[in-house]
Amino acid sequence: MKDFFIADAPRFDNSLITSFFVLSSLQLREKRQGGQFLTVTLTDKTGSMPAVMWEDFAESITSCSEGCYVKVLGQISRYQNKFQMELKKLRFAAETEIDPADYLPVTRFDIDQMWMELRDYVRAFTNPDLKRLVFAFLDDPAITEAYRVAPAAKTLHHAWIGGLLEHVVTLVRVCVATAPFYPEVDPELLVTGAILHDIGKVRELYWKSSFGYTLEGQLIGHISIAQGMLIEKVRELAPFPEKLRILVEHMILSHHGKYEFGSPKLPMTPEALLLNTLDDLEAKMQTLRNAFAAAEAQSKGAGEVTDWIRSMERPLFNTRAWLKEETWTEPESGQMSLLETVETDAEALPTVEETPAD
Repeated sequence: MKDFFIADAPRFDNSLITSFFVLSSLQLREKRQGGQFLTVTLTDKTGSMPAVMWEDFAESITSCSEGCYVKVLGQISRYQNKFQMELKKLRFAAETEIDPADYLPVTRFDIDQMWMELRDYVRAFTNPDLKRLVFAFLDDPAITEAYRVAPAAKTLHHAWIGGLLEHVVTLVRVCVATAPFYPEVDPELLVTGAILHDIGKVRELYWKSSFGYTLEGQLIGHISIAQGMLIEKVRELAPFPEKLRILVEHMILSHHGKYEFGSPKLPMTPEALLLNTLDDLEAKMQTLRNAFAAAEAQSKGAGEVTDWIRSMERPLFNTRAWLKEETWTEPESGQMSLLETVETDAEALPTVEETPAD
């Protein structure tokens, strides 16, 4: 049974530990003075840690490969405020020695409840063609099984079991809340795009002992995979309105927003533009949460910025943690706070069901 997790590193600084991990990367490098050394990344459900092995690794690299389980003996240390491990021993670990639940992070939300919520949004559609299109995906057993548990990414936002579903449900909530402010947007078309934009990730990614890209994912990518899946479903549903097919396909192809981000097309419709903006925002906010959690694990103070976030090209700063002990002036009697004002105004907004489709 695994009794040390990577999140426990602060309690074991300068200690020798023995534990099991997933070997998520492995590379031989050259020493400056000649010879080679081994660098690896060790992973469990609480995070990842770099490790180095200076000697006696020849047998290890013949029996271990990326994605396999390993048992290690190593010393924890801190370098540039990050924990790492110097390995003394490393060997292949059989699946009988491990519990898979220890190695892959899992969403903190209930998958069944999120799945029911997603289906409820689609049941409320007034457009019968969009409803049967989305349910053609959600009722497909092969897609359902993968959609419920797939991560949304290998390492960035929502990189855990159930991460794709969590990301999509959160995005749909934001779309439903935002659409009433923009009458140019068809809310049901927008929600359709939110549910289907990342559907290709059920085939782009794999998730077993670790997260990674399938061969199809590496050679084609989730945007093109999703486009193909859409074309297949539309063919099965024929006759299907050509206008709706084009609009949904455009949202899939443009949801990354820029050519340099992998979008074959730029967003050109109100729904595609809003989907790209909200999808990017939702992903960035989760990246922000991850960065704050990592900073806390590193015992950084509330007044410090996080490490450099490569995907956002900046460090981040946790304002709520910094202001946590501040004393706030209570609103005067009879005066509403900003949050109460927003909530009151929101009550007057039409729901998705009440907003007619164009």
